[in-house]
Amino acid sequence: MPRSKGTRLARRFVDSVVVVATAGKGGDGIVSFHREPYIPKGGPDGGDGGRGGHVVVRADEKLSTLADTRNNAVIRAENGKRGGPSNRNGRKGRDAVLTVPPGTGLYDERTGEAIGELLENGQSLVAARGGAGGRGNASFKTSTRRAPRKATPGEPGQHRRIRLELRLLADVGIIGFPNAGKSTLLRSISAARPKAAPYPFTTLHPALGVVELGRGSSFVVADLPGLIEGAAEGKGMGHDFLRHAERNRIIVVLLAPDLAIPPSRQLRVLRSEMQRYGMDLTGVEQVVALAKADLLEENRVEEISAGLPEEIYVLSSVSGRGVEPFVKRLYRLLSSLSERPKERR
Repeated sequence: MPRSKGTRLARRFVDSVVVVATAGKGGDGIVSFHREPYIPKGGPDGGDGGRGGHVVVRADEKLSTLADTRNNAVIRAENGKRGGPSNRNGRKGRDAVLTVPPGTGLYDERTGEAIGELLENGQSLVAARGGAGGRGNASFKTSTRRAPRKATPGEPGQHRRIRLELRLLADVGIIGFPNAGKSTLLRSISAARPKAAPYPFTTLHPALGVVELGRGSSFVVADLPGLIEGAAEGKGMGHDFLRHAERNRIIVVLLAPDLAIPPSRQLRVLRSEMQRYGMDLTGVEQVVALAKADLLEENRVEEISAGLPEEIYVLSSVSGRGVEPFVKRLYRLLSSLSERPKERR
C-alpha cells in the first residue's frame, strides 16, 4: 500500500456564498479661485475629486473553502476624497479586498451574469467599480469662460450582490451513487477522514485527500457528494456535485454491487448526467472501478465485469484488494496528462 499523508477540508465546507459589494463613491469636485496678495481675481483652481475605491476579489492559495466569508457580508470600499483648492485633486478611496480560494467563480446574483473566475494564486478582479470623481471648476475653464463656477459631484460606486462559487481544483474526483463507497475509498488511499456510514448522502460536501507514493509523487483526490439520476436538473446534490466534478483531470466512476441499481446501469446514469450537465470532458480521463469486492464471490465479480463495456478496477477498501495498482494507475495517468494540460473552465 503506498505511503500516504492526508488533508481534509474544514468540517464546515462552504462552496457558495453571497456577499454585498459596495464600491466607494467618487469625491466631489469643488469651486475655488486662486487667492493671494495683490491678485484679487485669480483664476479657477478647484481640484477634481478622487475615484471611489473598488471592491477587489483576490485568490489566495492558503484558503481552501469559503467558510471565512459570512453569507450576506457587506464588503465596502472607501469613498474618494473631495478636491481641494490650488488644483489639488482628492485622494482615491482605498480598495476593499476579499480573499477567496483559487477556483472561485463570481456571478451577479440579480442577473446571473458571470463576472469572472479566479484560478491562480494572486489572480484578482474588480467585483464592483468605484465611482468616478467629480470635476472641479478648474477643469471647466475655457478661453471664453475664464471664471466658471461649476463643479460636479462624484459618481456613486457600483453596488451589487455577488455570488461566490467554489469549484474544487483536485486532480482526481471520485463520483458514484450515494453509499457507493467513495468516502471509504478515500480513507483507504489517503489520511483524509471523511464521514462514512451505510446511508445515502453521508458526504454532503466534498472532502480532499492527498495521496503520496513517495518523495515528490503525490496527487489530490476529491470525494464528491453522491450523484443520482436527475442531478443535471438539480435533483439530490445536483449542480452542487457537478460543479466540482468538471474541474478534475481524472474522474473515477465508482460502482457498487450492493445498491438497488445494478453496476451497468449506474455507469450509464453517471455518464449521462455529466453529459446532460454540459461538462467539458475534453482531456479528462475516466477510470471505472467496482468497490466492495469483499462482498462478492469471484464468479459474481466476473459476471459484473463482463456486463460492463470496458476494463474496470476491482477494489476492496476493507481487504486492500486492487487498491495499490489502482493508485499507481491514477498517478501514471496524471503524469501523462501533465504533458498536455487541459484548460480549466
